[in-house]
Amino acid sequence: MDFFKPAVLIFVAAAGLCTAAQAQTLRWAARQDILTTDPHSEVIAFTNYVNAQVYESLITRDAKLDIIPCLATEWTMVNPLLWRFTLRPGVKFHDGTPFTADDVVFSVKRAQQPTSNQRTFAAPMGEPRKVDDLTVEFVLPQFNPIFLVHTTQIFIMSKSWAEKNKATTTPDFKAKEVKFTLFNANGTGPYSLVSRQPDSKTVFKRNPNWWGKFDGNVQEVVFTPIGNDATRVAALISGELDFVYDPPLQDLPRLRSAASTRVIDQVGNLSSHIGMDQSRDELLYSSVKGKNPFKDIRVRRALYQALDMETLRTKILGSQIYPTGSITHAAAASFNDPEIEKRLPFDLAKARALMVEAGYAQGFEVTYDCPNTSTIAEALCTSLATMWSQIGVKVKPNLLPAPIFYGKMEKLDTSLYLFGWAGASTDVEPQLTSLLRNRGPAGVGHFNFGNYKNQKLEDLAVVSYKEIDPAKRQLLIKAALLEHNEQVNHIPLQRNGIPWAMRSNVTAVHRADNRMEWRWITVGSKN
Repeated sequence: MDFFKPAVLIFVAAAGLCTAAQAQTLRWAARQDILTTDPHSEVIAFTNYVNAQVYESLITRDAKLDIIPCLATEWTMVNPLLWRFTLRPGVKFHDGTPFTADDVVFSVKRAQQPTSNQRTFAAPMGEPRKVDDLTVEFVLPQFNPIFLVHTTQIFIMSKSWAEKNKATTTPDFKAKEVKFTLFNANGTGPYSLVSRQPDSKTVFKRNPNWWGKFDGNVQEVVFTPIGNDATRVAALISGELDFVYDPPLQDLPRLRSAASTRVIDQVGNLSSHIGMDQSRDELLYSSVKGKNPFKDIRVRRALYQALDMETLRTKILGSQIYPTGSITHAAAASFNDPEIEKRLPFDLAKARALMVEAGYAQGFEVTYDCPNTSTIAEALCTSLATMWSQIGVKVKPNLLPAPIFYGKMEKLDTSLYLFGWAGASTDVEPQLTSLLRNRGPAGVGHFNFGNYKNQKLEDLAVVSYKEIDPAKRQLLIKAALLEHNEQVNHIPLQRNGIPWAMRSNVTAVHRADNRMEWRWITVGSKN
């Protein structure tokens, strides 16, 4: 787990030397484009993973997701309300300006702004203050059991660069606010942004002055979003691409067997669930007028028990999903508690009876919002709609491009939706606070797009956050997650397997959080 033990923690690491092999270009594609190059505007995993090649945090994670030094070389918990970090000397931003404590203080405060979707992670870091150019302290308003987890999330940007380009405030993503940082970047990371053409092509180059060690040979990175699955696969097979981040499930057998391509697999840290508007008195997009069926737990349970996840796994998604009754992703895995992992059973008769009991014997119509970010998401959107039709719920799937989908979610402009959560954290807390709690200030409940209010869960979560004893804290979190499951505040679905497809001359390290680290990739001679 990521929460600290009650003792002083100090980590030290020496900077490595750049030992790149023959320089190569990595040409890769994904179905979706990144949403922004601003490091604090959005919190969507795919966007963060790309931005993480340009921007760095004080601490980060290795291939096994263990916490390691990055822009900080040492850190100490002075007391439960004070952390002190020693910064790495000699680091420069891509524009040549030196990295100092001023940039850390500026970046954390910028990420804490109301327009930042990173504020969920930045706010609990407390008040950053400069001690000297290479020392920063964080004064916490209350005990934070996963302070280090939050620290891994916040990217550091140049204060002077942001001031020069009128970007000291974070652009408001849901309001489509445009700032210089939407298409430009200036980090300290292993790669720098060369050019950005949204929905077309984004080019990066290796940072020759990076403080760290390159284990691969990639000198240039060309990213192309290709929404059409067949086109993406054809480009890989023909050699126009070196790497496909999200190969379509139906093409995996062919990609595995071809001499020119290969597939590597990982049980990824992505969990999917169904959210429902449980706040409005009348749904925005439904045939039911004057009331909200999702406020009735019997309807929520009926939708849950109408889902045949095993058939979905074996017959439709090629065993690339792992059904679960938990809302958490694989690394956290509800602290591996089988009581939380247990699903409500698939039972059509029970689901139909619940619909009759709730007064919806004839069912109703409702629009179902889904992101078109992967073949799994598309399959879940269409397959679940078919399953729900068996209990009279006539779902209208609404597949949307990522920017439009996430914009709708930010505005709570939805009645029924598919959502996923990914990340490197092995602690449940980020999901508990961001996804499951009642919506509140400083990003609390930010991803509770159904806007439900579960006060018992809320009270347990608040107490667990303040609990210093790890064993007691775990029991409180378990109680909160069981309360969530009992009330069916979301319908848990599955954890995803994550295949990567690449040319046979490419080697890569597949992290469980699905983050591509370009510095770990080697592109050999073309085949």
